[in-house]
Amino acid sequence: MNFALFDCIDFAFALPDADFKLVFDSPDASTLLRNLVSDAHAASTLVKISIGGWTGSHYFSRAVSTPANRNTFVNNILNTYTEYNLDGVDIDWEYPGQAGKQGNTQSPSDEENMLEFLKLLRLKLPLGAKISAAVQNTPFAGPDGQPIKDASGFGKIVDWILLMNYDDFQAVTPPGPNAPLYDGCGNSTQPSQNAVAGYNAWTAAGFPANKLVLGIPAYGYVSNIGVDHLRQRRSPEAPRLHRLAKRTTVNSDDDHQIQFRDLVTKGVLQRNNDGTYAAVPSSGFQRSWDQCSATPFLHSDAQTIPYDDPESLAMKGAFVKKTGMLGVNMFDVHGETDQWDLITATRNALFGAPSTPASEPVSALTSSSGPQPAPSIPGNQQALGGPLG
Repeated sequence: MNFALFDCIDFAFALPDADFKLVFDSPDASTLLRNLVSDAHAASTLVKISIGGWTGSHYFSRAVSTPANRNTFVNNILNTYTEYNLDGVDIDWEYPGQAGKQGNTQSPSDEENMLEFLKLLRLKLPLGAKISAAVQNTPFAGPDGQPIKDASGFGKIVDWILLMNYDDFQAVTPPGPNAPLYDGCGNSTQPSQNAVAGYNAWTAAGFPANKLVLGIPAYGYVSNIGVDHLRQRRSPEAPRLHRLAKRTTVNSDDDHQIQFRDLVTKGVLQRNNDGTYAAVPSSGFQRSWDQCSATPFLHSDAQTIPYDDPESLAMKGAFVKKTGMLGVNMFDVHGETDQWDLITATRNALFGAPSTPASEPVSALTSSSGPQPAPSIPGNQQALGGPLG
């Protein structure tokens, strides 16, 4: 891999334990991280440690709950940062003020305590260290359980936040879009869960647009039902079953996810010469486009797979550029193709044709050249999340 083509790579995951020490989630993580830092630094690429995740946020609330706990937690992070010669820290607490995974600790004071924790982390990390946070499309929950109305304090501390604009419907029946760009039809059952709504919510709360990074997925979800349109309608109309002779059945992982590259290797998608992808006719799947979310989905008589491809990711890249956001972050890069078509399409929308060959990787975290004002979306589309003009 040509690390010189990446701005920053997050290594996931380190988990806070009951004593607020960082432990890795796999036995070979320490060796992998040392090798990653060595190779990345040789190419002047930054490496951050990502702390938490869906299964690693159990002790976050306790770790930041008191000044003493925060000090212990930050010192442990600093020890890891120094030991592995890192460049930054990503806080992936899922989620402050909310339960997240069953069994997680939580408190009405989580949001306030997290801000104090980030201030201390900024104070103790070396000058120039990057701090980011992975967040939902809505701002952190305050003491009343509702999204806070003022997130400007966080904007003064972190270098950026990552909007995790994916997993919106997961493998539900009937299926819904994984990573909607917007609520283009104005009828989503989750109107706050799309990229435009996330941008609107965080900027309305005072968080700077040029510190927002849009998360983009390299995977979709497999639902074992074949339908001809995606769930997100308030209409009582049920999706119609799509009738095709069954030829291919896609096996997903334990979370019902399927990586984009696996859709290709399993013979469901085929690459066109221009880097776009079409369904393989003999697979029994058809590719359709959901206008309401600006995402594609595959469907056969037995399965439906909402996902993202070069077309939908290019639209997300165009949105990031239009609004003056900092960049995009792919979760995660192992779902990419050998030709790096997903990242290339996104980056082309951000910057135009890359100077490097399209067959080489670009960036898992692609940032703009510097802070820029966030232009408004024409008309009422900023509030409603309509098509980009």
